[in-house]
Amino acid sequence: MTDSDRQVAERQRLFEREALKHIDALYRTALRMVSDPQEAEDLVQETYLRAYRALDQFQMGTNLRAWLFKILTNSVINRFRRRKRQPTTLSLEANEDFYLFEHLRPDDPLLVESAESEAIAKLVDEEVVTAISQLPIQYRMTVLLADVEGFSYKEIAEITSVKIGTVMSRLARGRRMLQAALWEYASANGYARPVGIGEKDG
Repeated sequence: MTDSDRQVAERQRLFEREALKHIDALYRTALRMVSDPQEAEDLVQETYLRAYRALDQFQMGTNLRAWLFKILTNSVINRFRRRKRQPTTLSLEANEDFYLFEHLRPDDPLLVESAESEAIAKLVDEEVVTAISQLPIQYRMTVLLADVEGFSYKEIAEITSVKIGTVMSRLARGRRMLQAALWEYASANGYARPVGIGEKDG
């Protein structure tokens, strides 16, 4: 067996041993990107098929999880481009100053140092999933990778093939869009402190 054959065999063993550990996370992210269970399953299957076929491109010792997510996000983007489907963009004009974490009640257990991320994480239910699904795809993808899957800025930049500054910008804008969409829900459910009529916010 040549060195090349041994490297291929090692990649295959790694893939078989490690890749399926990430199937739940890949499906979760795919579902939140496309909002269709069958399509999400198809995307995950496509991800593993493409990964297996491209094993010779995978560098041993690098981040297999990030590599799989890169393949998944590329598949999602390609589908959106083919369909020329434009997700609904949420307007920020009426909510520009309504950052969810700034309006949490002072005694609310959600109010911690990273309240912005914590609020998003704590409100994981149908309303949040719906709000996420309405984000433009590039923001939705960045929010999911950062706040749900826990990837770093650098990892997200590599997964989505953009600069770190672009990742930071998209994440900030995506979170703001998400917070704006969740403001009414948070107010109705007691997570946020409503601003009374004639009361100056801030």
